[in-house]
Amino acid sequence: MPNVAIATDSNSGISQAEAKEMGIRVLPMPFYINEELFFEDITLTQEQFYRRLAEDADISTSQPAPGDVTDLWEQLLETHDQVVYIPMSSGLSNSCETALMLAAEYKGRVFVVDNQRISITQRQSVLDALAMAAAGMDGQAIHDALMRERLEASIYITVDTLKYLKKGGRVTAAGAAIGTVLNIKPVLQIQGEKLDAFAKARGWKSAKKIMLDAMEKDITQRFAGEKVHLAAAYTCSEEEAQTWKRELEERFPGYEIFMAKLSLSVACHIGAGSMAVGCSKVM
Repeated sequence: MPNVAIATDSNSGISQAEAKEMGIRVLPMPFYINEELFFEDITLTQEQFYRRLAEDADISTSQPAPGDVTDLWEQLLETHDQVVYIPMSSGLSNSCETALMLAAEYKGRVFVVDNQRISITQRQSVLDALAMAAAGMDGQAIHDALMRERLEASIYITVDTLKYLKKGGRVTAAGAAIGTVLNIKPVLQIQGEKLDAFAKARGWKSAKKIMLDAMEKDITQRFAGEKVHLAAAYTCSEEEAQTWKRELEERFPGYEIFMAKLSLSVACHIGAGSMAVGCSKVM
């Protein structure tokens, strides 16, 4: 039975401390704040990130340096036969494509999963990979299983402000101004490759209902007859997040709902105050 290591990046929302408990490795994503380099959960905490965001600092994400990726793999291959690496969706970053090219030099030893996921659904893929490795599956089999199921997940997000969508060019300045006056809360969707518009709501109550209805439709129609993992994520306050979790538990009784902060790569584009719900099919 091969000894398979599982690795991912910090877009999964898995912290360095959690990674140690899980027995995996998490590659920290690089951020530039006013042209100074930081690494998520290493030299940049969630609190520091949101403080700098509130200060209107110039924040941008970057993909990991190729050397940092291969260094991680080399370390793992000292004690493992194979590595399964699960980066964020190739539709949201070029880091996955870079990893795929690098893995060509490690034939039969490193398997990169173009997982089409991020945050809570990417995290679930890591958990699935761990379970398969524990069951004795090799790296190729784990890779193939995750690739078959990569699109069987979705995330819905409501943002509190249009400021960051305007910065990223997803909303025009005029549209952002009108939306702010009318208290428009866009609902975004991550299903497959990209972060896309899903619906518009007037206020938080309406936005939450849209997300809850969309998730119920996924569970009862898209995944009809299948079991799903249900999870919530947020960039809002802890109090608001717990209220959101209770609303989900009331709407979907019987589900054990995992909750985590949204990865900073997503937060860069939506800002603070956001809430999300996601699901993925049980493998």
